[in-house]
Amino acid sequence: MTAIGWFQILLFAVIIALCAKPLGAYIYAVLESKNHFLSRLLRPLETNSYRLVGIDPDHDMTWIEYSQSLLAFSLVSLLFTYAILRLQGLLPFNPMQFSTANAPSWATALTPDLAFNTAMSFTTNTNWQAYSGENTLSYLSQMLGLAFHNWVSAAAGIVVAVALIRGFARRTAQGLGNFWADMTRTCLYILLPICFVYSLFLVYQGVPQNFNAYTEATTIEGSKQIIPQGPIASQESIKMLGTNGGGFLNANSSHPFENPTPLSNFIQLLSIFLIPAALTYTFGKAIGDTRQGWTLLSAMFLLFFAGVFICYHFEAQGNPNVARQNVEISTKTLGDTGGNMEGKEVRFGLANSALFATVTTDASCGAVNAMHDSYTPLGGLIPLLNIQLGEIVFGGVGAGLYGMLIYAVLTVFIAGLMVGRTPEYVGKKIEKKEVKMAMLFVLAAAFCILVFTGLACILNLPEKSLLNPQGATWNNINNSGPHGLSEILYAFSSATGNNGSAFAGLSVNTPFYNTLLALAMFIGRFLMIVPVLAMAGSLAQKKYVPATSGTFPTYTWLFTLLLISIILIVGALTFFPALTLGPIVEHFLMNEHRLF
Repeated sequence: MTAIGWFQILLFAVIIALCAKPLGAYIYAVLESKNHFLSRLLRPLETNSYRLVGIDPDHDMTWIEYSQSLLAFSLVSLLFTYAILRLQGLLPFNPMQFSTANAPSWATALTPDLAFNTAMSFTTNTNWQAYSGENTLSYLSQMLGLAFHNWVSAAAGIVVAVALIRGFARRTAQGLGNFWADMTRTCLYILLPICFVYSLFLVYQGVPQNFNAYTEATTIEGSKQIIPQGPIASQESIKMLGTNGGGFLNANSSHPFENPTPLSNFIQLLSIFLIPAALTYTFGKAIGDTRQGWTLLSAMFLLFFAGVFICYHFEAQGNPNVARQNVEISTKTLGDTGGNMEGKEVRFGLANSALFATVTTDASCGAVNAMHDSYTPLGGLIPLLNIQLGEIVFGGVGAGLYGMLIYAVLTVFIAGLMVGRTPEYVGKKIEKKEVKMAMLFVLAAAFCILVFTGLACILNLPEKSLLNPQGATWNNINNSGPHGLSEILYAFSSATGNNGSAFAGLSVNTPFYNTLLALAMFIGRFLMIVPVLAMAGSLAQKKYVPATSGTFPTYTWLFTLLLISIILIVGALTFFPALTLGPIVEHFLMNEHRLF
């Protein structure tokens, strides 16, 4: 680890902290339909949109209506994207003629199971990709099928968080707001202005934005090379800001066309945490006590620093089985010397790679600028554990806040049990229904990750058996032993956590994996959102309970540490056995000179 590496990490954290208040206040003004600096410019577009589709933005929806609207919108958009992917050979903006009879020999086809997996992936804000984008998808599929979901799935996460905020902020109310109005305002006033400037910046940095056919170049050796391009910058901006993570190109943010410079890398990192951090201030402002928002943000930062320190430390230590060469490496170029540089871009170095891996899995982004499969066992443990904790360390846009609030509810409930008092949080009593919804939220993800991982391992049978009568190998795993288990565990953790990154080393483009991972994405998104909205509806109906001398304060460092403890205890009890069999035992075996 180096001083310049830590300086970049600390600079990143300081900028995020400074942006949280102004952006959080702006988001609050947007979602509560208050005047802000874009009102005069964009309000006519908003109101005319409501008239065009017949929406009454003032209709206050119950939590059931809000849930039904979100689920119906998601289902229709899922089918819409599936149709585009299956029919892309008949649609325009396909200069490489993918999915047609004239498709290039290196192109891959979109089978029904792959199209279903991809449509579910982008609908749920997972952006898991079992294909190579530049070899498979037309420009129309990328823009209309996938980038569309980058916008609306990000907006959906934000509006669910806002609905839960309203549940805490409102008193004896039946409604949580209007889903359609919230979605419109989020896209129009929050995502669109930022992405417009962000896309121009990326073009300035060297990210392509065109509709040209791929360029065929001749290398020095005289061989032919296909250079992909397309409308990348516009998709890259919302991919990062909306914590989507799905890359236009297969190499994702390690590709110089998606992430060309250290500056673009730093801005992309900032954009991942920007909205999740701001929403904590939005929460505090909405309930009239900004200390509560700062407390949640403090817990997020402490967990973030712990994760990035461990990841950076073990990547800087490197693999003891790899002999260190006395090679002079410029710290100006690399940022570090030595350490584990396998699978990392030299232009980013160890610090920015470890930071990116931590940030993208703290949030449900999934974009990568290095190969997580090449990290050291404990360096790779951090991205895996971040996802399994629920990606609440800032988390996805919206999803991180409502996940952290779920844990805050569990924390005050457990604290109430310890002192024998009725638990309260920000003026609302936490009772049986809220605890049930919180437990459903936690258990749904744990069940999905562990059961599906176990199922995939059982079906990985090289010989004939009752479960595998044909003797087929379901899992095409490149690594054996604990690392192979980590690859399967990471895949289902990533899908359930709606992250989308992968350990790689596991070929998942099969009917079995495409279907099972799609089911994991569905559970990880909608079977967790519905309990959140149910909790929001219950809280909104409650009266405000003034704080007394017996009320446990939830804005102190004591509560922050208790909240972190509950998060870690739940994660440790749930996933520690699986992690022990994977990256932890691999670490000890690595030190015994056994590699996988």
